[in-house]
Amino acid sequence: MFMMNTKKPMSLTTRVILGMIAGILTGFAIRTLFADSSFVDTYIINGLFEVGGKIFIASLKMLVVPLVFVSLVCGTSSLKDLSTLGRMGGKTLGLYILTTAVAITLALIMGNVFHPGSGADLTAATSFKSAEAPSLAKVIIDMFPTNPISAMAEGNTLQVIVFALLFGIAISSAGKPGERIADFFVDLNEVLMKLVTLLMKVAPYGVFFLMAKLFTGLGLSAIWNLAAYFAVLVGTLLIHAFVTYGLMLKGLAGLNPFTFFRKMEDAVMFAFSTASSNATLPVTMETATQRLGVHNKVASFTIPLGATVNMDGTAIMQGVATAFIAQAFNIDLSMSDYLMVIVTATLASIGTAGVPGVGLIMLAMVLNQVGLPLEGVALIMGVDRLLDMIRTAVNITGDSCVTCIVAKSENAFSEEIFNADIELNEKQKVAISND
Repeated sequence: MFMMNTKKPMSLTTRVILGMIAGILTGFAIRTLFADSSFVDTYIINGLFEVGGKIFIASLKMLVVPLVFVSLVCGTSSLKDLSTLGRMGGKTLGLYILTTAVAITLALIMGNVFHPGSGADLTAATSFKSAEAPSLAKVIIDMFPTNPISAMAEGNTLQVIVFALLFGIAISSAGKPGERIADFFVDLNEVLMKLVTLLMKVAPYGVFFLMAKLFTGLGLSAIWNLAAYFAVLVGTLLIHAFVTYGLMLKGLAGLNPFTFFRKMEDAVMFAFSTASSNATLPVTMETATQRLGVHNKVASFTIPLGATVNMDGTAIMQGVATAFIAQAFNIDLSMSDYLMVIVTATLASIGTAGVPGVGLIMLAMVLNQVGLPLEGVALIMGVDRLLDMIRTAVNITGDSCVTCIVAKSENAFSEEIFNADIELNEKQKVAISND
């Protein structure tokens, strides 16, 4: 008599973690055992790992523009009362700016309490040339597309958001023709979410390739040399993620922070692996609607907007790095300088693209504002990739936190899904999330 196989399949999070660990160990093993092998370098590291990782990232980014556009059109067109959109937008932007200001303030406090740059020798640091950062006026002007098709082709998320909002408003105001178009976009949104689900099935392999490639070239000596900076930055990121967001969830929405963090684990792992808020956007959207209980009409607005303008992790990096570089060069910053850093970093986060490494360019803009040498950026470049992964996880956690708070205030939130077990029936989750 045969026994039925009742073993529960591994969750996506477990498989992603296993893929990550396997990739890290593989990367270290290759760097240790095959450091001088041209065959391994050409065909394994820059061949298999490079191609596999890039395809995975490209597949995620492939979904960003259609998902942002279709989701926002669906969400906006379902709002028959346009005052609801203005109210919801005001709440969302206000909370995003608030959390970013808190993040940069916390970072500067931590940087000046622990002094990570004291005694550092930056004389050997190579120069760092940054691209010119756009002004706030240019960021605002560039939000409005002259050619929406070109904006989609170029992946200009802010312009896509603005066009989708206007298009959705037009649909909601167009009567019967608008209803027919809205029904088409609802069906298209369902197809896109199915595509996200299919892509998630191969995610552990993509994560493996990314980690293996990264850790074949990341030297531990660079991390040890910057241990103080690394520890202060990571500590600040964790405090902001668990304390700031936890208090906001409990205080502003009455939600259990522990339940929230437990259900965020898949999205956090993807953000950590890809170091890109934009690439993680499909996973964040699915988590918000099907795990956290946010209705699609809110998530389709707040999540894409957060992936574009809410960069708390990047702001924290800019704050800690500013204190670190000032201490390393023995430059004293005044209180007005620190206030300038807070304002500049907060505004800079609005124009920071959700892609790996862009935080370094925005950091250069912040350093210029207070007269610190850009050579300091070269020192932290060695460990920034690993830190970028952590702060991206914080970014998408902040997006989801604000989304839950806004949804709760708009009565567009299902506590049934939020408090339910993660294995809640898929049909139940989809039915509520598409409400």
